[in-house]
Amino acid sequence: MGRPQFIAIVASLMALNALAIDIMLPAFPNIAEGLGVDDANRVQFVLLSYIIGFGGAQLIFGPISDRFGRRKPLFVGIALYATCCIAGALAPSFEFLLLARFLQGIGAAATRVIALSVVRDTHSGRGMAATMSLVMMVFMVVPVFAPMMGQVIILGGEWHLIFIFMATVSLVVGFWAAMRLPETLKPERRRPLTIASIGQAFSIVLTNRIALFYTLATSFYFGSLFGFLNVAQPIYVEIYGLGEYFPIAFAAVAVVMAGSSFLNSRLVGRLGQRRLSHGALIAYLVLATILAGLTAMGPIPFWVFFGISLFMMPLFGFVGSNFNSLAMEPLGAIAGTASSTLGFAQTVGGGLVGAAIGQAYNGSVFPLAAGYALVSGIALVMVLIAEKGRLFGVGTQD
Repeated sequence: MGRPQFIAIVASLMALNALAIDIMLPAFPNIAEGLGVDDANRVQFVLLSYIIGFGGAQLIFGPISDRFGRRKPLFVGIALYATCCIAGALAPSFEFLLLARFLQGIGAAATRVIALSVVRDTHSGRGMAATMSLVMMVFMVVPVFAPMMGQVIILGGEWHLIFIFMATVSLVVGFWAAMRLPETLKPERRRPLTIASIGQAFSIVLTNRIALFYTLATSFYFGSLFGFLNVAQPIYVEIYGLGEYFPIAFAAVAVVMAGSSFLNSRLVGRLGQRRLSHGALIAYLVLATILAGLTAMGPIPFWVFFGISLFMMPLFGFVGSNFNSLAMEPLGAIAGTASSTLGFAQTVGGGLVGAAIGQAYNGSVFPLAAGYALVSGIALVMVLIAEKGRLFGVGTQD
């Protein structure tokens, strides 16, 4: 299998997670109306329940994939994902839907853990960062089209059909991986599935300064993205009145994020992971602080909010893949467990941070902007701890 197909398969596996999040955004009002949800902010739990299942289950799939290899746990996860999509389509109540979404997240956890693990199994250093950037570029195409697909499905039918669509896509991706993705974990590198070995692996992750604090930095930083996802629909539709044009505005943001991931893959080999990611994080913090200051003084025009967003969101392409690579680099011997720990912290931690930002929504942009500034500032502190106060440095593999 050539590198382009390898990247496409890995990106498709990760994209199942993005699809499960972004395709739901236009359907929030329809779900609320169809299942009798009176509190508009409560509909955000459709995302949070999925994120908690997705994040927590990664701690399970990591050690399992280090013991049994990458393929078997992957296909178990995809089967669960597809089954729960069908259950979501048949949901008789909001509580049942949340349960289906939670279990769907558990299934998706396998795809995320194993996607990162196979990249770490086969790459290292700047090569890993470059490959992850290309994976993220393809992965970011999903947010471009997913809200549009969700909107089209809603216009042509009921929100239940969104779950049927997700089930179909997951089965197609699963069949492709079954046919083409090889086992990347060699038998001699597999670890026993015992409490002692699992505890040792998690101990290695949690006691490695670089891995731990880059994981925490990523968690807080991505909390701002989850916060945006929670309130994107009401901000674009309720505050700025975009209506059915919401998916187009959302897609524009996703396009620039995908473009920055591609640019990162071209630049990381020359400039290094630290220079690119540290610079992007600082730029994000500056822009977030400006946005928070403007919104604190009152409502701002759409072009100001959207214009600043178009500068902020591409910075995720320079931070996400590089922070993931830096956190995973020292942990190649336990790639599955490391990937699961990183994914758990990013997803559950970031999801809870994003939920707090989302629940603070009060009909204005200020809570989101203030959340951007706060969590990116905390992320910068975590990076400073990881690097012992030195930014833009060059590590052993950078």
